[in-house]
Amino acid sequence: LHLCNKNIQQIKTENITTHNLLVDVCMAANYEAESLIRDHPQYQTKYNDSQICTVLARSFADIGDIVRGRDLYRGNKKKKQNETEREKLDKNLKTIFTQIYNDVTKTNEELKRRYKDEDDKDPNYYKLREDWWYANRQEVWKALTCSEQLKGNKYFRATCGGDNESPSMARDKCRCGDRDVTIVPTYFDYVPQYLR
Repeated sequence: LHLCNKNIQQIKTENITTHNLLVDVCMAANYEAESLIRDHPQYQTKYNDSQICTVLARSFADIGDIVRGRDLYRGNKKKKQNETEREKLDKNLKTIFTQIYNDVTKTNEELKRRYKDEDDKDPNYYKLREDWWYANRQEVWKALTCSEQLKGNKYFRATCGGDNESPSMARDKCRCGDRDVTIVPTYFDYVPQYLR
């Protein structure tokens, strides 16, 4: 994923809000989609059954894993580096979610209990990260699929709410129809990474 090299890696943690994080994650998703869309034709020559919407869905799931602190890929250290880019990203996200935690729990004891981390010395705020992802995943999907180059591309599963409550396929730009534009047509982000 180019995500590690783009906006999330560059976030300034001094003055973060949940909205700053959303903008940066969406921009990273958009850059990721651009590179995947650009390189997909070359990939299709080797794997002709590859669909761009499925490729984007897998990348979307990886972004979700990174945000939630579940990514299995740990990265490699470059020469003269003490830590991998992945470790730097993890540190940055911990700092960001610590600030979000402090902000949302300032006056709310119930949220403080809900998001309290098991490890007070090195908190990861996994529950807060999970809730943040759930609340913002549709915006990340929109950012990932906003390219006009996706026009006419459909997702392989019927997961959109269709007529008479039967599911329909995401038929344009890997998205559900206008009525269901907020529905993300994939659940790959809830499938463990090693099973995708």
